[in-house]
Amino acid sequence: TRLHTGGRTRGSERSGSGSSMLGMIRNSLFGGTESCPQQVLRTGAKDDVQYEERVYDAGKYAAVEVTGKPFDEASREAVLMLLKYVGGANQKGAGMGMTAPVTITAFPAEDESLQQKIKVLLRIPSRFQEDPPVPTESSIQIEQRESMTVYSTQFGGYAKEADYVAHAAKLRSALGEEAAYHTDYYFCNGYDPPMKPYGRRNEVWLVRKD
Repeated sequence: TRLHTGGRTRGSERSGSGSSMLGMIRNSLFGGTESCPQQVLRTGAKDDVQYEERVYDAGKYAAVEVTGKPFDEASREAVLMLLKYVGGANQKGAGMGMTAPVTITAFPAEDESLQQKIKVLLRIPSRFQEDPPVPTESSIQIEQRESMTVYSTQFGGYAKEADYVAHAAKLRSALGEEAAYHTDYYFCNGYDPPMKPYGRRNEVWLVRKD
């Protein structure tokens, strides 16, 4: 998703905390990016859709849920909270670095549009996995998540709701009847900060049923 960090600041932020917030975001975006541990099991292609089957390791994630807002708006809000957390908005004041991708759990309606609820996940960087700092933002939860196998397809540009919905449909069509995966949710993934205009990487993951 587009990691948008703009918008108006409230009065309390203007009076001094705004600069610290920007510092935390800067820490998270420019402190080096760690990739989530994964292994490619196989690759496939059908109808101009290329995809991979991958397995992701278990691990601890920071998670934020947002409801009652459109997908793109909710995503920006949740991602900003997570960037602040890994940038220093935690009880240790630790600049934790950044992991990629940022993963947005999307819940499709019957017409394949996305419901107004999301859950955004960011894997805790490896050196903090054993004992993650406690977030200062109460809406951020630390979760232990099991390993998972996904079917993934990649696309470029600044991804919005319509792009994820379209690529999810293409991936489902390419997989056909041979693959068993969860249909009540899927993952929308962004790998890049907003200031990277070219060569952007986004992915849709369908989670395999085991």
